[in-house]
Amino acid sequence: MKFKMQIRSLRIPIIFLADILLTALSFFVTYSFLSHSIRATYSYLDIILSVASYILITVLSLLLFGCYRRKVLDNPKKTVFRVSFSVLVAQLICFVIFHFCPIFNIKLGLHMLVASTAVVILIPLTHILQNTLKNYYLNNLSTKPSDIPTLIIGAGFTGKMVYHEIVSDLDSGLTPVCFVDDDRDLISTKIFGLNIYGPVMLLPELCKKHNIGMIVFAIPSCPSEQRKRILSICSSTGCDIRIIPSIDELKHGTALFKQAHSINVEELLGRDAISIENIHVSETLHNQVCLVTGGGGSIGSELCRQIILMHPKKVVIVDIYENNAYDIQQELTRQGFGGSVFVEIASVRDKEKMRRLFEKYKFDIIFHAAAHKHVPLMETNPEEAVKNNIVGTYNIAHFAHKYNVKKMVLISTDKTVNPTNVMGASKRVCEMVMQYMAQTYPTTKYTSVRFGNVLGSNGSVIPLFTKQIEAGGPVTVTHPEIIRYFMTIPEAVALVLEAGTMSLGGETFVLDMGEPVKIVTLAENLIRMYGYEPYEDMKIEFCGLRQGEKLYEELLLSTENLKETHNKKIFIMDQQNIDCDLFKKNIQKLFEISFANDSEATVSMLHKMVPEFKTPEEVNAAVAN
Repeated sequence: MKFKMQIRSLRIPIIFLADILLTALSFFVTYSFLSHSIRATYSYLDIILSVASYILITVLSLLLFGCYRRKVLDNPKKTVFRVSFSVLVAQLICFVIFHFCPIFNIKLGLHMLVASTAVVILIPLTHILQNTLKNYYLNNLSTKPSDIPTLIIGAGFTGKMVYHEIVSDLDSGLTPVCFVDDDRDLISTKIFGLNIYGPVMLLPELCKKHNIGMIVFAIPSCPSEQRKRILSICSSTGCDIRIIPSIDELKHGTALFKQAHSINVEELLGRDAISIENIHVSETLHNQVCLVTGGGGSIGSELCRQIILMHPKKVVIVDIYENNAYDIQQELTRQGFGGSVFVEIASVRDKEKMRRLFEKYKFDIIFHAAAHKHVPLMETNPEEAVKNNIVGTYNIAHFAHKYNVKKMVLISTDKTVNPTNVMGASKRVCEMVMQYMAQTYPTTKYTSVRFGNVLGSNGSVIPLFTKQIEAGGPVTVTHPEIIRYFMTIPEAVALVLEAGTMSLGGETFVLDMGEPVKIVTLAENLIRMYGYEPYEDMKIEFCGLRQGEKLYEELLLSTENLKETHNKKIFIMDQQNIDCDLFKKNIQKLFEISFANDSEATVSMLHKMVPEFKTPEEVNAAVAN
């Protein structure tokens, strides 16, 4: 590694010194063509002035035409053209100056110019020689056990830039070994002395052959499906993987390789990220007082991060858990938004406390993310699901009307569709609360946003799998056939903000999340990302479905119709009118039962209010059949 560092750091100075020496040599060769009697008339000062000017003009010409840039030095064709052209220009300038400028006593004739050029033309040859020697030493003799053999996917512009950044970084500890590309015109050729192999499906064999330790994915413009295919192959090699972000995510002025990140499960979902109309969202949230309940949670904290960028008047975080609320408050304060962020430690089920907060802050827009979401725990504590989820939603929605809030957005879930658990049924009733309020109090725009599982959130499978892998396994999956819809936290929040912008009242927004993903596939890919082989190096155990869990989730009921929006990934579900008198009677009964802590009666009342609420055994049996 030390030898490589010396080569990299001394390369350009050595070339520069060689050019000066060759230029000086060419001058004295030319000078020797003069007769002895003529040379005797020149003083040492004349010789020093002439040779210094000759060298200066030649070197300036080489610098002017970029002959010492790495991308030129590493390209033999560019080297020959640019250096030869630069030398020719310098020789012509020298001929004119020496012949006509009165300060130079030494006059170089045309025949001497030819002789000089013959010597100076050696300069491009030395540039080519240094490139050949550099590639030979760096790629063959200088690799130490501490250097990680590195394979770069993509031999285009980004791949070349990544190569330059790696070999120029004295502390990278990486040695580029080869490139891989699907372009047939590039396969079996070379750049920088390295072979370009292909197609990408040969990656596993190439990694074994060259003992690859690091793969750099350097195709930022790669379409999502192709990206998914390539990264799936990468994850099967067991190598450390770094990914250059997509073009939209690249930061200008920052080295590409420094922006590379480790492979993550989001990369393997095979779906483009959700985009939102930031202008419309910004107009909606600008200078508004925004309430985020559950603001310390995964979704709530990301809501705060994105809302604060729209320059609201205030963002009020309400959460019962003070540690998370404190963390997001401190994060936003460090970013310079401390004056606009307020934290209130409170429970949404506390009606009197909520009333005081509404009076104090005069909210304009509400994002209601506070909820109990853990399926098995809510199965054994159904009354708590009702108290926190339904009572909390009712309290917030009631005060939204009473205190003239413009909009309220409920964070819902795909588990509300044909629910098989208390959590899903309780959230379905929350959606019904929003519909009831929209029908009863149209001055406030009530809306719900329904989406699937969120990667990386508290309680999701990815953090659990990560802990299990780092502990040495086994990785536990409930069922080999269980599938789920997935999205990232920023995508979920983008949808929520978009819904708040588009809402006219009473809608439920649904995201087109692409194809569902098998949980076992996520587990296998994550294990490979850690460098293990599933079932061989790291066991996967199937522990059985949890309480209230079904094999698949749905995004909408079969009776629900969807309408398109300007965002092709977002749809609006038709408003389902409900019997307001009956609903109010039933929900009051549900509240009485839950606060009496009668678990069995609470579940029965949920079944009555949500007719599609079935047991998981019924649903899973139908799926199996």
